[in-house]
Amino acid sequence: MFDSISKQYDLLNRLLSLGVDRWWRRSMVKRVRRHRPQSVLDVATGTGDSAIALKKSGATRIVGVDISEQMLKQAGKKPNSAGIELIKADGELLPFGDCCFDAVTISFGIRNFEQRQQGLQEMWRVLKQNGLLIVLELSMPANRIIRSLYKLYFLRVIPAVGKLISRNSYAYRYLPCSVDEFPPRQVFAAEIKAAGFGTVKAISLSGGLATIYEAKKK
Repeated sequence: MFDSISKQYDLLNRLLSLGVDRWWRRSMVKRVRRHRPQSVLDVATGTGDSAIALKKSGATRIVGVDISEQMLKQAGKKPNSAGIELIKADGELLPFGDCCFDAVTISFGIRNFEQRQQGLQEMWRVLKQNGLLIVLELSMPANRIIRSLYKLYFLRVIPAVGKLISRNSYAYRYLPCSVDEFPPRQVFAAEIKAAGFGTVKAISLSGGLATIYEAKKK
């Protein structure tokens, strides 16, 4: 599915998020930068926007992995992707040894995992002791009115615009549904802890339209 929409993916992200996704990524990078990591792994890196943004984290090694070959090709075409290692790999079976990254990030990708807990355990495994996990994901706002408008936009507008631009109606029906079906903040935070992490901070962005989850490997 992601192979088929790879060429239109960035354009649709900008249009459908009204450009706010860039600000969300910058917020993620600020939190990573505070921990001064030397090495960062970006899981489900897609077309590389988060991996590229992480260049401002101060890390000397940035690795992006994704299961979609075509998404990685789009990432590799971006001039500012130079120096980033792009690897085709399943986020639920990472091709790295234990304890080899200072930080692991994943932006708008964890909800697409078939085995979410296994993916979180893999991220825990490849992190060094006290390593940082940052998950940036779309979420449902707590406010009932905003949530209703959000669902209307996601379930009606996004599929229509996505189909028009990408010619893939299934992909842009699936993506809003995956947000709707993602667990509430407290449930997902508990999943992160169950994977072996310590206290989980959940930081709401843009009135709850997105959430940053931050935790450290115990």
